[in-house]
Amino acid sequence: MRIATYNVEWFDALFDAQGRPLLDDAWSRRHDVKRIDQLHALAKVFRTLDADAIMVIEAPDTSRKRDTVQALEQFADFSGIRARAVTTGFLNDTQQEIALLYDPLILRAKHDPRGIPVEDAGLGDVNDGPPMFNSVYHLDIDTDMSRDPISFSKPPLELAMQVRATGFAFRMIGVHVKSKAPHGARNRDEEIRISIENRRKQRAQCIWLRERIERHLSAGDPLIVLGDFNDGPGLDEFEALFGRSGLEIVIGEGVGRRAEDQRLFDPHARMAMAPRASAAPTTSRFFIRHENRYLSALLDYIMVSKDLAPMGRWRIWHPFDDRACYEDVALRDALLAASDHFPVTLDLDLRTENLDTKNG
Repeated sequence: MRIATYNVEWFDALFDAQGRPLLDDAWSRRHDVKRIDQLHALAKVFRTLDADAIMVIEAPDTSRKRDTVQALEQFADFSGIRARAVTTGFLNDTQQEIALLYDPLILRAKHDPRGIPVEDAGLGDVNDGPPMFNSVYHLDIDTDMSRDPISFSKPPLELAMQVRATGFAFRMIGVHVKSKAPHGARNRDEEIRISIENRRKQRAQCIWLRERIERHLSAGDPLIVLGDFNDGPGLDEFEALFGRSGLEIVIGEGVGRRAEDQRLFDPHARMAMAPRASAAPTTSRFFIRHENRYLSALLDYIMVSKDLAPMGRWRIWHPFDDRACYEDVALRDALLAASDHFPVTLDLDLRTENLDTKNG
């Protein structure tokens, strides 16, 4: 079974209000790429991935006049991919939803949020655990001994998944954690202030997510956590102020020798977190206009629980770092035109003899 995560830059701008692909020569929101070219590039990438499930980050918007499901279903029809069913979760106000495209003949997928709903004004009971991701969580994020209200601008998508053929059940959480970039800064002082504030929020979201992860792992749930974490060790100069990156918090680094089962695994994250890592992989490529160069970063991950790790094979579909992608000129060009992120896939060997007989 192949599972993918893919952040598609400004996917929403490629559809009209009825969710129909805009196959015209107008410019897309991607620099120097027309809408028809980005749509055909995306179709090429999605067809080549041929995944059973794709967690789409920055999926088309749902609002009063637009609908994520409608747009993605029509994109699946346009692309000719078998992952044509769509599941979404809590919606947001950013025009960038999190949605799962999947093959309904292979998988069942149901939005299944966990946690206690908490009102903005209430602190909740710490024994209740983390609230639903569309709620407000009160955490002390600046060590002033008071609990600050934390919310997700893009609530993670929690899914109950099942393989139709075998009944194997697992949990999946799609994530788009807050960016740490100091957008809107007018000078160096504002850049520092906004960067530190954003890192606090990003770290708090990762703590919230980690608490949910630990509940699943303690219950013995096979778990996949995937998406864009806008984070990784050593990505900015402010990391030293906080001790650990948000990624390390989510994955469970530092939880102690006795808690091996509480850690998640992603080989690319492990490479990035290794001491003196010099050749960490990357999943994104951004053009820095004022420096006239590209910046590459490792932002997208597929993390799995310990029971799933031995069954998996990971791949970053990078147009320059992956030899097969580079040598396939049509695919290489499509990956570059489609988005500023590249897909990450996980191939899981879910043959019956590899599964826990208690599951399903």
